Formats: sequence, C-alpha cells, structure tokens
Amino acid sequence: MATGKPYLSPGLPIPVAEPDGLSQPYWEGLRQGRLLVQRCKACQGWQWGPEWICHRCRSFDLDWVEVAGKGRIYSWERVWHPVHPALKDHGPYVVVLVELPAADNVRMIGNLLGDPHQAVSIGASVAVAFEHHADADPPFTLAHWRLA
Repeated sequence: MATGKPYLSPGLPIPVAEPDGLSQPYWEGLRQGRLLVQRCKACQGWQWGPEWICHRCRSFDLDWVEVAGKGRIYSWERVWHPVHPALKDHGPYVVVLVELPAADNVRMIGNLLGDPHQAVSIGASVAVAFEHHADADPPFTLAHWRLA
C-alpha cells in the first residue's frame, strides 16, 4: 500500500505470531511483501490457517510457500458495528473471504480497500495490498485486498 495513512484506526492490538511460533513465517513474509501459505511436503496439500499438522494426510512435515497475491471473492460482509473500541468511528468497512487459486483455493480473510459502500460481487478478482507499520513496536504488516 503506497499511502502513509493506515486503513484501520490506531489503537487496535498489534498482530503478532503466537508464542509457539507457528505463524511466525506468515508474519515475516508479510513484512517482506510476500504472501505465504502452508503446504504439506508429504501430500502437497495447501492449508490455511496455520497448523502443526496437515489437514489431509496428518503429516507434521509442513512448509511455508509464497503464492501469488491474487484471488477471487468467495464471500463478503459489510461491517456496520465495530468489533473493537478503536473502530467505533471506522465504519462501515468491508471484510472479504478470498480464494487463492495458486494455493488450491484455500481461503483467507481480510479487509477490502476502497469505498466502504462499493458494490462487491462474489467471484470478483482481488489482489493483496500490504500495509506496512515499520514504526510500530514491534513492526508488522497487514494483508488487505483491493479489487483487481
């Protein structure tokens, strides 16, 4: 994301990896402008969210693989009621569930950038937009989506 203004209001909790480190590669990938998804080395199955075990073959041999940040909207919701006090003046906003064809159509959730009143269509093409927060402590990056 090229603008200096964050999409969401300040005051939200900073997203960090779980203490066990499971999602650490995902968050590090975002900071580098890369979208990473887990893939099983045994059966080649893709999965999201992060897990220690493959959902398909039960292998513990999982890897993080960079995928194209392009997908299509599988579902969406226009949020009118804030889910956190920091968002009390930030509404509505659009949340999308995005299918990633490059990763066997696993689905990720995120915000859809742009006019919060825009028309949203199931199947619409979207591209990932990275929002870097280099000055935060700790620094982090969010993955949003924008219509392609």
